[in-house]
Amino acid sequence: MGSKPAKLAYETRLWLYALLGGTPAVITTLVLLLRGAEAPKTVWTLGLLAVGCWLGLAGYVRADIVRSLRNLANLVAALREGDYSLRGRAPRADDALGEALGEVNALSAVLREQRLESMEAAALLEKVIEAVDVALFAFDQDRRLRLVNRAGERLLGPRAPGERAWLGASAKELGLDALLEGEAPRTLGLSFAGGKGPWELRRATFRQGGLPHELVVLSDLHRALREEERAAWQRLVRVIGHEINNSLAPIQSIAGHLHEMAADGARPEDWEDDLRSGLSVIARRAEALGRFLRAYAQLARLPPPKLTSVDVAAWLERVVALETRVPVRLERGPKASITADPDQLEQLVINLVRNAAEAAMETKGAVEVTWVRAPGAMEVLVIDDGPGISNTENLFVPFFTTKPNGSGIGLALARQIAEAHGGSLTLEPRAEKRGCVARLRLPG
Repeated sequence: MGSKPAKLAYETRLWLYALLGGTPAVITTLVLLLRGAEAPKTVWTLGLLAVGCWLGLAGYVRADIVRSLRNLANLVAALREGDYSLRGRAPRADDALGEALGEVNALSAVLREQRLESMEAAALLEKVIEAVDVALFAFDQDRRLRLVNRAGERLLGPRAPGERAWLGASAKELGLDALLEGEAPRTLGLSFAGGKGPWELRRATFRQGGLPHELVVLSDLHRALREEERAAWQRLVRVIGHEINNSLAPIQSIAGHLHEMAADGARPEDWEDDLRSGLSVIARRAEALGRFLRAYAQLARLPPPKLTSVDVAAWLERVVALETRVPVRLERGPKASITADPDQLEQLVINLVRNAAEAAMETKGAVEVTWVRAPGAMEVLVIDDGPGISNTENLFVPFFTTKPNGSGIGLALARQIAEAHGGSLTLEPRAEKRGCVARLRLPG
């Protein structure tokens, strides 16, 4: 098959259309002139003049349209090059050319505004990236560094002089290849020229120029851990100091009184009763202080769980049978088993049932224990008919208690056991009636 003939240029086609449009009129004019004219020279002069005007007007039409289209093409080319300062001056707003130029001008204004917003957002993002106190690294698909902020440069340490001297180096050359492997987020203990761990590693993927890139965020945990450690020590010292003072103050007072009585030669007749009473108070306070220290030791020395298969129904039946002060009903859930430490789980639920029973005793209510399946987990619910709770902020703070004889250790120990098993423990008010719900969530 032969190839199709080449298509004429647009401006050539416009000129031919203008010529074809005037051809009938020119031919008709020439015929009329030839039939009725007596002087052939005059007829040919007029005919040539008509043809010249016709050709001139056709050329003008072509030139005018081509000039307008080229102006429009120049405006679009300027937009493509990012130059939004050019504007087209439309002769009229109600014709086709004016509408086209008006739309191009409107598009130029929108693109200019969007570019300004994009530049401002990019400048803000760059300032934020430079100001944040975490190390940011961006790697391309070849694992070469394409972006690093000041915190990242400080972490990598000095290299070649010049700004962004690290860019283009591979992750292996920089000693960052471990950041691109393994799961994230996670904590790791790598050492760099500008600092050492522990670090929190986070990763995210993005595309630039259509190609995949990976963003690595490395946060220094030293400050956060130091602040948490300082706060923990402050809470611990405050609680221990309060408990020890509560015990030592009466011991010191009574010991001083007994010392004065022993030094006084003339003892009262009931001095033996005073002696026995004082020693009894000292013994009680010493015993209370000993209980407190044993409870603290239990919380601080919780061993790692020894995992084995635990039947949920049998586990909860054993715990429910231990509480006899209030009615405790076991509402059976689906058949289930989990991998956990049975001894630690029993201690956990014993604490929950004991707290629920003590709350229910205030209202002469009851306790219900049940379990349900959740996505990827199993939940144990301990529900009481007690007065409920209004503030859960301090419930899991060690040694915090609202009970006269409470140690403040039960819920803290229960949450520690739950978290050691990869689970969680929460307390919340019941929605439908008075009381509280302890929700233990365990993997399984």
